[in-house]
Amino acid sequence: FDAIDRADVVLLVVDASEPATAQDTHIVGYARDQCRGLIMVINKSDLLEDVDMTKINRNMASRFKFVPYARHLYVSALTGDGLDSIIPAAFEVQAERSRRIPTPELNSLLRHALARHTPPSVAGRTLKILYATQVGICPPEIVFFVNDPALVHFSFKRFLENRLREVYGFAGTPLKFTFKGRGEK
Repeated sequence: FDAIDRADVVLLVVDASEPATAQDTHIVGYARDQCRGLIMVINKSDLLEDVDMTKINRNMASRFKFVPYARHLYVSALTGDGLDSIIPAAFEVQAERSRRIPTPELNSLLRHALARHTPPSVAGRTLKILYATQVGICPPEIVFFVNDPALVHFSFKRFLENRLREVYGFAGTPLKFTFKGRGEK
């Protein structure tokens, strides 16, 4: 945990011949909570066949569904396959963590996203997003100014995150969203 606290990008090495363990998910959860970049390094890929790869991918997707943004690399320490891609991938994730979206561009994306998917309404009140701005990097942090933060549903947050990732990537890094009402500082 101390190493995760000091890191910008966390590499979790898991054994392809064994299913992910509860300890693996605990470590990944801690890395997510600390807002670190994340790369899942699946070792012993030389032992896998196509059928095994599908099984491993399914296991990883179900065990780590709370970090869908994590990068996956398949390597073999024995043969050396894929090892040369680890450091460049870590630099790419760090670049994604440092990405800045200009406010006008972010608000244009937001307008297009809201045209495709109207915000939810609760008890006859509809969420209105006034504007958004990126206030931080490492990890990217975006503040949304809305009419009432209580109207923001987790599924709508997920929609916004998916739309941002679709356009800008942000592979391997968590995104932090803050919703503020009018007049909040």
